[in-house]
Amino acid sequence: MKKAFINGIILDGNENMTPQPDQVILVEDGRIAAIVPQNEFQSAHSEDHEIIDLLGRFILPGLVNLHVHIPANGKPRKKSMDARKTVKLATANALMRQYLKYVYKSCCRTELLSGVTTFRSVGGVENYDTWIRDLIRNGRMVGPRILASNMAVSVPGGHMAGSLAYEAATPEDASRYVRRIAQSKPDLIKLMITGGVLDAAVKGEPGVLKMSPHMVKSACEEAHRLGYKVAAHVESPEGVRVALENGVDTIEHGAKPNAEILRLFQEKGAAHVATISPAIPYALFDPAVSQADEMGLYNGRIVFDGIVECAKQCLANGIPVGLGTDTGCPYVTHYNMWRELQYFHKCCGVSNSFALYTGTRRNAEIAGVGDITGSIETGKCADFIVCAGNPLEDLTVLRSLSMVVAGGNIIRDPKIKKIPEVEAELDKFM
Repeated sequence: MKKAFINGIILDGNENMTPQPDQVILVEDGRIAAIVPQNEFQSAHSEDHEIIDLLGRFILPGLVNLHVHIPANGKPRKKSMDARKTVKLATANALMRQYLKYVYKSCCRTELLSGVTTFRSVGGVENYDTWIRDLIRNGRMVGPRILASNMAVSVPGGHMAGSLAYEAATPEDASRYVRRIAQSKPDLIKLMITGGVLDAAVKGEPGVLKMSPHMVKSACEEAHRLGYKVAAHVESPEGVRVALENGVDTIEHGAKPNAEILRLFQEKGAAHVATISPAIPYALFDPAVSQADEMGLYNGRIVFDGIVECAKQCLANGIPVGLGTDTGCPYVTHYNMWRELQYFHKCCGVSNSFALYTGTRRNAEIAGVGDITGSIETGKCADFIVCAGNPLEDLTVLRSLSMVVAGGNIIRDPKIKKIPEVEAELDKFM
């Protein structure tokens, strides 16, 4: 059935978007067939379309989340988690693997119900990222479009080593693991180049370089030879420099840049993917709530300030900046991508419209699917969200949606089971 979305106010996702009333979005076979004035639709198309009356609400592109770890929910932790043991347990036998599949399905469903119609997975368990991607792609489940990386490449003792990442000891190992990951036909390759806040062994030194320049270069060259872009976990200036010098395409998280780093971003055509959400608890929460010790708080603030400063300076120098939540970290759920837009607005000083553009069209372009989704234009996928208020005036209206549309599939009045203590703490920083 052809569909017609009428009586909505369109925000098309472009950088200079303005509200467009009195337009009708015509959808056929999951794509936008046309956008026509209301009076033209009434006279020419109304009889052969299913009518979806938006009742004066705002309709905009589905959100695009550039940094997700699927099999985690963001629940607060009272003690640190051993990721290696957790993954080993989750894959221990057929029953546990079946439960892992249930977790994957549930998490992807939550992303969709929250308004995320496309996301990049950047480090997952074995090949389950491509498994759920293909399940959705083949129409066996309604869910977001997933750009999957499966396992990442790390080093012994490195970030997520032995859980969501292979441990490469040499440049040859790094290339070999890239080839191994490529066998499952992912959409990108993920490297863990530095440590993170929770990995840090010394106060004042988060993001210590773990992967040697030669290993980074070897992995990137092999990935590019196979046709894949490379995303890298990086949380220090040294790590950013090494990543950019040796071929990484997107810097995930980031750190305070200097002139050389900004030059490298521009020279290499790389993008920065800011992830403000996971830094908030460590940098801004009361430690009695976050359970962070003195070192965690100190290092968390360094990472938070570095991510924000990297985004600001990249924007000032014409370098692409995208947004992702790093879902799976404590207090970072699968339903709060809208908060990342709000943090971008508040912490980086961008307008609501620029934050919305970044979380839709810009993110889609950085992910390599800008010709498919990210904006409301004829020929693109029918990936929409509908809300009662105007997000150009207040981004928080995105926390409660009236409708989500993914590839033309309509979910009315989406409901999400939220974690009350997470919402209560995060709302303090709105």
